[in-house]
Amino acid sequence: MTEEKDLLEKEAMDVDSLMEEFDKETSRLRKLKGTISMIVSVIAIAMATFHLYTAGFGTLLSYKQRSLHIIFAFVIGLFLYPARKKSNKEKPATLDFVLMAGVIVVFGYIFLFPEQMALKGGNATQLDLIFGVIAILLTLEVTRRVVGPELPIVALVFLSYAYFGPYMPGILAHRGFSLTRIVSHMYMGLEGIMGIPTGVSATFVFLFILFGAFLDKTGVGKFFIDMAFGMTGHLKSGPAMTAVVASGFMGSISGSSVANTVTTGAFTIPLMKKTGYKPYFAGAVEAAASTGGQIMPPVMGAAAFIMAEFTGISYLQIIIAAAIPAVLYYFAVGTMVHMEASKLGLKGIPRNELPKVSKLLLTRGFLLIPLVSVVYFLVSGNTPTLAAFKAIIISMVVAVVATLVRRDKSFTIKDFLGALEAGAKGSVGVACACACAGMIVGVVTLTGLGLRIAEIIVTVAQGNLLLTLFFTMIASIILGMGLPTTAKYIVLATMAVPALIRLDVNLMAAHLFILYFGVVADITPPVALAAYAGAGIAGANSMKTGFQAVKIALAAFIVPYIFALNPELIMVEEIVGTTVVFMPFIRALPVIVSAMIGIVCLASAVENYLITKTNIIERVALAIAAGMLLYPGLMTDAFGLVALGGTYFFQRLRLKKKVVA
Repeated sequence: MTEEKDLLEKEAMDVDSLMEEFDKETSRLRKLKGTISMIVSVIAIAMATFHLYTAGFGTLLSYKQRSLHIIFAFVIGLFLYPARKKSNKEKPATLDFVLMAGVIVVFGYIFLFPEQMALKGGNATQLDLIFGVIAILLTLEVTRRVVGPELPIVALVFLSYAYFGPYMPGILAHRGFSLTRIVSHMYMGLEGIMGIPTGVSATFVFLFILFGAFLDKTGVGKFFIDMAFGMTGHLKSGPAMTAVVASGFMGSISGSSVANTVTTGAFTIPLMKKTGYKPYFAGAVEAAASTGGQIMPPVMGAAAFIMAEFTGISYLQIIIAAAIPAVLYYFAVGTMVHMEASKLGLKGIPRNELPKVSKLLLTRGFLLIPLVSVVYFLVSGNTPTLAAFKAIIISMVVAVVATLVRRDKSFTIKDFLGALEAGAKGSVGVACACACAGMIVGVVTLTGLGLRIAEIIVTVAQGNLLLTLFFTMIASIILGMGLPTTAKYIVLATMAVPALIRLDVNLMAAHLFILYFGVVADITPPVALAAYAGAGIAGANSMKTGFQAVKIALAAFIVPYIFALNPELIMVEEIVGTTVVFMPFIRALPVIVSAMIGIVCLASAVENYLITKTNIIERVALAIAAGMLLYPGLMTDAFGLVALGGTYFFQRLRLKKKVVA
C-alpha cells in the first residue's frame, strides 16, 4: 500500500463511532457486557440459524414463520435498545425483561396455535383481544426504541383513523370500526402485524441482510473501495469518483443510506478534502452516492422484495426494470463531480500510487464469486430466498478455501459466528419497521384509505398527470423523511401509488417512482440523515451539505418523471397480469442516450461548466437543453441537441481566443 494511502487511512474516522453518532439505530444501542452479551449473541445466532434452515429446507406456515421471526427480532431489540436515552446502557432493566416475556407469550400463542388463528376468521375471544392489544403496544414500543418515534406515530394516526372514521371530513369519512375489529385485524390475521411486510422480512430480506454480513466478514467492502480507488483515482475527479463507484458497489448490497455513507465515507471524504474539494461538497458527494444504493439492484434497500409481493411481479423483472434508471443516477452523480473537478482544475492521483486493478482481481477477485453467484441463481429462476441461501453457502466455502490456500486465517469459526450474529442484529430494525408498517397497511386495507387518498390527489391535480406526479413526489419525500427504506416504501406503496395508477401510469413505473422519492428524502433537508452523516465526517455545515447533495443528486428528481411518462426508460412494453413484457433494448436505446446527454447538460448548468466556465446565456441554454433532452420526444431531443451544440461551439471559440491572446 502506498504512503499516500496509508496517510489517508489514518485520517479516515472510526466507522463504529461514526455509525453511533449519525445512524439513529446504532446511536441508541446498549453496550452489553459479560453474560448478557453472550445471551444476546446466542439468541442472534439462533435466529440466523433458524432462517438459514428454513431457507434451505422449506419455510414454516406463514403464521409460524412470521411469529417466530418477530419473537427473535423483538427480544433482541429489547435487549439492545433502552427505553430512554438516560436508561442504563450496559444492561437491560426489569421492564425490558417483562416486555420480552410479553413478546414471547403473545406471539408464541400465534406460533403454537396457527390453525386456530386462521379458522377463527377474526372472531376473537377475550384472550385473543387481550393478547392483541398487548401485541400492538409491544410492536409500537419496540419500533419506537429501534427505529425511532416517527413510524409508531404514523401507525397510531392510522389506527385512530380506523376508529374515528365517521368523524372524518369529506371523502376521508368511513363507517368506522370497533376496537374489537381493529385489534383482531391487526393481531389475528395476515393483514396487520403479521402481514406481507413481516412475511417478506422473515424470508427474502433477512437472508439478504445475512448475505451482506457474510460478505462483510470476507472483506468485500474493503475490496470494493480498493477497486474503485484503483479504477478511478487517476481521473481529475478521482477521489470523488472513487466515492461514487465504491458507494455504488456497497450500496447495491447495503440496506441503509447512512450506513453506506459512513462505511465508504470514512475513507473517501478525507481523500476528497485532501485533493481540493470543499468539505461540504465532499460530504454531499458521498451522501448522494450512498443514497443511490437504495435504488441500485440487486437489493435496493430490501424494497425490491417487498415490491415483488405488493405488485405480484417477479423480483427478477423488478431489478431488470430498475437497472437503467439506477445506472443513469450514478452517471449523473459522476458527471456532477467530474464537472466540479474540471471547474476547480483538480488533478488525479498518479497511477503508480494507486492499487493495481489487475493485481486486486488476481489476489482478491475470488471475493466476487458469491455476488456473481447470487445474480446467476436469480436469473436461473431460483426464488430470492433460495438464491440468497445458496450464495451464503458459497460465500462460506469461498472464505474457507481462501483461508486454506492463503494460510492467513482470514476466515475463522469466530468470523462465521460473527457473521450470523451481525446478520441477525442487522435485521432487527427492518423486522420492527415491517411489523409496525404492517399495521398501517392493515388500516389501509380495512378502510380503503389508499383509494381515498388517490381520489384527493387526482382531484387536487384536476386530473393532470404532471401535477399528480408532482404532488405524489412531495408526499413521498415528506413521508420518507426519517424512515428506513423498507418502511417508507410500504407506506408510500399503499398511500401514493393508487393515485398514479388512476391516471394510467405503468404499475412498475408507479412503484419505482415513489421508491425514488422516498429514498431521496435521505438527502433532502430538513431531515437529510445521509447528508448529515457526510457533513459530520467532512466537518462541514449540515444544511449546506444537504442542499449540495440535492444538487448533485438532481437526476433523482428528474429521472422518475421520465420513466413515469415514458416506460421505455425501464424497457417495459406492457404488463399482462403480473408478467412484464420487456421491449428489445435497441428500442429503449434512443431514450437512454437522450437521457444521458440531457444529464450532461443538467450537470453543466448546475455546475456552471461545460468545457470552460459558462456565462449566464450559456447556462440558461444548457438548462433548456437538459429539459428538452430529458423530456421524451423526437422534436424536443432535436431542440436540446441544437442548444447543446451551440453552447459547445461558442465555448470552443472562447477558448481559442484565450489561447491566441
